[in-house]
Amino acid sequence: MGLTEQEVKQAIQETYTNVKPTGRQVAERFYSPEELASLPPMAIEMALGVGNPVRAAQLQPGEAVLDLGSGAGIDTFIAARQVGPTGRVIGLDLTLAMLERARQNAAWLKLRHVEFVEGPIEAIPLPDASVEVVISNGVINLSMKKGTVFREIFRVLRPGGRFVVSDLLVNGELPPEVLDNPAAWTG
Repeated sequence: MGLTEQEVKQAIQETYTNVKPTGRQVAERFYSPEELASLPPMAIEMALGVGNPVRAAQLQPGEAVLDLGSGAGIDTFIAARQVGPTGRVIGLDLTLAMLERARQNAAWLKLRHVEFVEGPIEAIPLPDASVEVVISNGVINLSMKKGTVFREIFRVLRPGGRFVVSDLLVNGELPPEVLDNPAAWTG
């Protein structure tokens, strides 16, 4: 039968609404002590990614950055440090609970050049050619419409922009018992 896109999105929202703050080991695995310095404890504890796309993005002061699936904001905040107050970083997430955590963390940091927006990565609520860089950390694998996600990424990138992703990759077909299991879609 197979799960519908709406069922997968609902499972993702439920999982990430109820996720417990146990990500310190994840944060310490992928981020240097310098990158973690002065970040809000909750951003570190809610680190749920699979890598460090910010490090590879080579961000420059003044750039506009979109963080797809920003969660509690760890990559968003590290990017904000690198682009500085003349830059702009937008965190996009589907889950209201994660957005609330991220906004609390941004307030704790007193960042004015960071904003968090609700929305799906398949329909990014930004204008065409609005950012220089798109980063994503362990999120694209959650979408059933990866081609749509990539089209949206390239739509919002300015000419010459960069896209840096850390994610999971499966080489081959997944059996129906995996594809039909909501927990398999949510990490």
